[in-house]
Amino acid sequence: MHLFKTSPLVALAAVLLASSIQASPVPSSNPVSEYVPLSERIFPEADYIKHEALHKRSSAGYNDWGCRVSAKKPNPIVFVHGLGSNGLENWQYFGPRFALAGYCTFTITYGQYKNIPLLAGLDKMENSAAELSTFVDRVLTQTNSTKVFLVGHSEGSMMPRYYLKYLGGQTKVAKYAAIGSIVYGSSLYNLVPFLTGLGLYDPIKKIVDPLCLSCFQVLQDSPFLKDLNEGGDTVPGVEYHYIVSKYDELVTPYTNGFLKDAATNPLAENIVTQSLCPLNVDGHISQMFSPLAFNSIRAFFDRSLNQNINCLDSVW
Repeated sequence: MHLFKTSPLVALAAVLLASSIQASPVPSSNPVSEYVPLSERIFPEADYIKHEALHKRSSAGYNDWGCRVSAKKPNPIVFVHGLGSNGLENWQYFGPRFALAGYCTFTITYGQYKNIPLLAGLDKMENSAAELSTFVDRVLTQTNSTKVFLVGHSEGSMMPRYYLKYLGGQTKVAKYAAIGSIVYGSSLYNLVPFLTGLGLYDPIKKIVDPLCLSCFQVLQDSPFLKDLNEGGDTVPGVEYHYIVSKYDELVTPYTNGFLKDAATNPLAENIVTQSLCPLNVDGHISQMFSPLAFNSIRAFFDRSLNQNINCLDSVW
């Protein structure tokens, strides 16, 4: 689930400020030259080279279809974004860092409507799971691998479980980590029962469904989730590492992000970021850029690393 990261008023102020900067000269009592608008400035070649080098460094090996797994890192990573996001935007922090750590890393953008740019994860999750199945098969073929690691955020912690349970993903996924996880849906601060009590749930759903079939699937007690969680919320043979935050503003209550099977399945574990670091205040969106979450997942993928993740791991 992915909402606007910036207040519209703040965004508008930023646009107005940028416009004023480009349209007005830099204040100076003794200007040495006329002001040149940004759109007309000519930058030295060295600046372009420096920028390109920084860009390549930040995304080295990320989404590289020529990547081949190594003996030490035999499983490529497939990143699965959240509702309303897309593969590149959601994983601009995690993707390059896992690539620099030696993994073949790939992102999928799924559930996208042709007439809605940038926003994805909107189609019903059964269809998106089929897209994921095809994508994973391509990754396995291209990297000459037998199983992948999954990393999901928000809807990406939910939709792939349909792939695991119904579309054969159980035999193609070794480990599955998630941040901002939603296992039993969100009550949205009890908005769902409130709308139901007013008789507005179904009318609003009819309006939203043409634009976002998955939106109501992520809600607590949705038919999709009841079916998905029936008989257990994990599948045998796959290791799970689900991370939640007490300050998640979109998954309410945050405990709905827990895998109940973790109580009996030794391959499943629930992690609360505040148990790793009491000072952590990550919310739903900020977990996408959390060094703490990154290091926790990296240790989950590589058990030879130090497993004692703490506040010091919040800095990289």
